[in-house]
Order: sequence, then structure tokens, then C-alpha cells
Amino acid sequence: MNPSSTPPDAGSANPQKSRTGLTRIAHACGHSLAGLRAGWGETAFRQEALAALVLIPAAFWLGRDWIEVALLAGSVMLLMTVELLNTAIESVVDRIGPEWHALSKRAKDIGSAAVLLMLLLTAGIWLAAIWSRLPS
Repeated sequence: MNPSSTPPDAGSANPQKSRTGLTRIAHACGHSLAGLRAGWGETAFRQEALAALVLIPAAFWLGRDWIEVALLAGSVMLLMTVELLNTAIESVVDRIGPEWHALSKRAKDIGSAAVLLMLLLTAGIWLAAIWSRLPS
């Protein structure tokens, strides 16, 4: 094998790659919790997380079967996920540099649009569920 084609030692660049089993899972959970803490620093994510404290239990009350509960609760969780991804995009763009650039603006706008679409979907699911429970 050509030395230039051999993959670099994964352990030297990223210690996470050399971990296995429960150690890898424990470290991955730590990174996930750090991401949630970082997300909590964002106002939009904090608002969505606080709304989820009400909406997810409400999904079990409002949903008539497990599919409705999954759609209601899942849409809230997916909204929070998209918000975290948008925050990640914004962080990466900001790391590149503070100066204005058309591609930076485009990336941030697309991330924001993804959050808007998910918010509309979540609202639509919840409104449809509430509408179906109203007396005719």
C-alpha cells in the first residue's frame, strides 16, 4: 500500500475515535449534554424547550392513539432539533469570521427558513389535533 494512501491514525487526531464500548457511549453522552447546554444559551431554543415542557405532556392528553401522540410530541422534538442544527450552522459561520459575506448570510437564512418550516409544520399538526377534538 502506498504510504500516502494510508489513513491517518484516528487516535492521534481525535481521541473519541479510539474509544470503544461504554467509554465511547459515556463520552458521546457528555458531548450531547454539552450541546444541549450550549443550545440553552440561545433564546429561541430555550423558549422551545420550555414550551416542550407543556406540549409533550399535553400530547399524551390530546392524542387519541399512539400515532397522534407520536406526531404531536415528535413534532415538538423535531422543532427543537432543527433549532439546534440552525444554531450549529450559525456558530460555524460565525467562527469563519465576523465580516459580512453573501454565502454566510445565505447559510444563516436557509437555517432560519428550516426552523420556520418546522415551526409551521408543528403548529399545523397541533392545530389539526385540536380541531379534531372540537365538538361538531
